[in-house]
Amino acid sequence: MEELYSEKQWYVVNSYSGHENKVKNNLERRIESMNMQEYIFQVLVAEEEVPVMREGMPTGKMRIKNIYPGYVFVEMIMTDQAWFVVRNTPGVTGFVGSSGGGTKPIPVPKEQIDTVLKKVGIVNKDMYADYLVGTEVRVLRGPLAGSTGVIVSVDAEKDLVSVNATMFGRVTNVELDFADIEKI
Repeated sequence: MEELYSEKQWYVVNSYSGHENKVKNNLERRIESMNMQEYIFQVLVAEEEVPVMREGMPTGKMRIKNIYPGYVFVEMIMTDQAWFVVRNTPGVTGFVGSSGGGTKPIPVPKEQIDTVLKKVGIVNKDMYADYLVGTEVRVLRGPLAGSTGVIVSVDAEKDLVSVNATMFGRVTNVELDFADIEKI
């Protein structure tokens, strides 16, 4: 079981809803002051920009919306010391996937964290391994958001994929940013 914790993985931390950025800032300060940069790498609050609506119509203004209220994502190597630093950070109420009683949490599966990272525009080159020609995908953003299609080519250098997407009953070939699709 210890080898599960020997490499860099993503974990989910609970916080009070609305306090996620405060927890992120507290944790980043603790990482720095306690010299934990070799064990705790990224702290992420998954946010996206959404239009401000008034009476059902967009106002032209944008606001930041937390995609997962009450959750903060932490990329870390799960050592006893790193676990202690994170769980004792002000505002942290616990880890998702820990049954309590001193048991360490289970990391977030790669497919799930890749979806979260892509939603906030973070794309790692190793994510491409699961997206091959012929893979069925859903478009996340843009005019084709919500439509589905099949990958016909992948350009990892430019972070682009070519997808045959179905819209209005017709197949349309569209080039999309890798961050704008998810595997079905």
